[in-house]
Amino acid sequence: MSAFDPVRSFRKLAYNNALANIRLHRACAALQPGEFEATRVSFFPSIKATLNHILTVDWFYVDALEGGTLGLKAFDIEEPYDRPDDLAARQAEVDRRLVAFCEGLTPAIAMRIVDIQRGGRIQRDRADDVLNHLFQHQTHHRGQVHAMLAGTSVAPPQLDEFIVADDARFRGAELAALNWDEAKLMR
Repeated sequence: MSAFDPVRSFRKLAYNNALANIRLHRACAALQPGEFEATRVSFFPSIKATLNHILTVDWFYVDALEGGTLGLKAFDIEEPYDRPDDLAARQAEVDRRLVAFCEGLTPAIAMRIVDIQRGGRIQRDRADDVLNHLFQHQTHHRGQVHAMLAGTSVAPPQLDEFIVADDARFRGAELAALNWDEAKLMR
């Protein structure tokens, strides 16, 4: 058995994130007219608002991790997408960027200081801390969407079948959508 590899852990979290987002967005694409934007009880008032929030926060942090300067412009439009298909496509794009970042991660990059533009100041944090924060944020809000789906015509999908080998039988459709295979996911 090999030693614990934190870089592998971040890579697997990025894979999990992309796979869970595909499954969740597919469920949202099956909503009946009006359900996506309907007012619901949660931190954000709708599935649409919550998924847009996940996306804009991903833009903000992934750009910072990549060394960009997008900063608070990521939030210029609070809900940039009105349609589930447009939102899913943009989420998939930023998920690919996050996967690429994590696939290129090394211990030195993980410890690198990331400048995060916060209006009139620069927040400085280690890349691994930013990644931990980002993955927690995504999981937190995906859980809220999952709960909101319970009040719709679409059953909330299982979102935790992506990391361990025994779950391979459940993730085939999502792996195929990304053109990934089990070897990629398990390395």
